[in-house]
Amino acid sequence: MNRTFPEYLSKNKLWPVVDVILFIIITYLFHKLWWKFSYLIYGTPALLSFSGWLSEMVYVASAWIDQHILGMDITLYFKNIIHFNVNNRGIEINESCSGFKQMYQVLILFLLFPGPWKHKLWFIPMGMISMFLINIIRVVLLSVVMINWPQHWDFIHLWVLRPFYYLVIFILWVIWVEKFGGMKRYFVRK
Repeated sequence: MNRTFPEYLSKNKLWPVVDVILFIIITYLFHKLWWKFSYLIYGTPALLSFSGWLSEMVYVASAWIDQHILGMDITLYFKNIIHFNVNNRGIEINESCSGFKQMYQVLILFLLFPGPWKHKLWFIPMGMISMFLINIIRVVLLSVVMINWPQHWDFIHLWVLRPFYYLVIFILWVIWVEKFGGMKRYFVRK
């Protein structure tokens, strides 16, 4: 019975559970911190400007895909509004739709989660770019919903595509743990 806690975790193959618990704690804690201090985040001119720039980039890219790839009949308006001429509806891509929060969560998660810094230096920016691209896909899908099933827009926006971000963050995290990180690597000597 002279086993250490890391030996116990190894013997019982519990390291993945430790990794998942750490993922949940970091993700949930920094989600709550974001909302607790969002007034400070959006009250900082540089961060507000960055979020505004991100929302505009998502707007431009999504509108381009809507119009040139999907062939939607749209009109673009000031303040990042995509108007769908077929049913006289529209969506606005504002700062809260920028993907900034998800980029922050990726940044914090991979800064705090164990792993080599030489890989964090490229994996974190790649994760943030992934969040940007996922956000464009999300807005394009919301455009399709707004045209075809506008009565389901709220549900799909809030309960399908918003959680989709967390699925992608989880997939990035799984890749990280499998290839570069994981608590076991830092506590078990071979």
